[in-house]
Amino acid sequence: MNYLYLHGFASSPNSTKAQDIQERLSQHHIPISIHDLNSGGFTHLTITRQIQQIAVHLPANSQPVTLIGSSLGGLISAHLAQQHLQVQRLILLAPAFGFLSHWLPKLGKGLKLWQLTKYMMVYHYGYQQLLPLHYNFVTDAKQYSEDLLQRPLPTLILHGKHDEVIPIQASRHFAISRPWVELIEFNSDHSLGNVSNEIWQAIYSFCQLSSTNFPLSITNHQ
Repeated sequence: MNYLYLHGFASSPNSTKAQDIQERLSQHHIPISIHDLNSGGFTHLTITRQIQQIAVHLPANSQPVTLIGSSLGGLISAHLAQQHLQVQRLILLAPAFGFLSHWLPKLGKGLKLWQLTKYMMVYHYGYQQLLPLHYNFVTDAKQYSEDLLQRPLPTLILHGKHDEVIPIQASRHFAISRPWVELIEFNSDHSLGNVSNEIWQAIYSFCQLSSTNFPLSITNHQ
């Protein structure tokens, strides 16, 4: 089984969750690839570009792949799984289902300004600075509806009940009509930063990892 991690919007491979999961998997001698979805520049980022970027790294043979995606990376993982049969298992951390409907209304008058000028400054947590993002990001994203995601494959969703970015209802709505999806809700927000061990325990069980000589949990990252 190949493991790939997809980080979230305006994040990077150095995100806390990415590094935490990589460290825990390494204790089982399981490598995981964490790709930089900012490759090609954040300014002209689109979902299509990110999907294409990861698709070329999927094995050309029948080797199975587990995708672990956080937030927007979770949405991208789900669409990759719909298109590529190599993906045999999904683990989605606060996936960004319906994110445009949650995000755009919060912009207020800034949305029309973005449409007019074509660029909006967005704080990038990975680079720790404001960067311009082209409006093509929105135009491109509109084609990626969750209604298209109908491939039945083992899927684990981990979502915080107090998520202020993507409401927990988005994952509940996605899971209720898809019996192959398991949803675990945590007393947490979008970052899921206070439930690192719980996330690992859920992944550990879902992936049926052997416990022989390996701890189930390690000290949380700060």
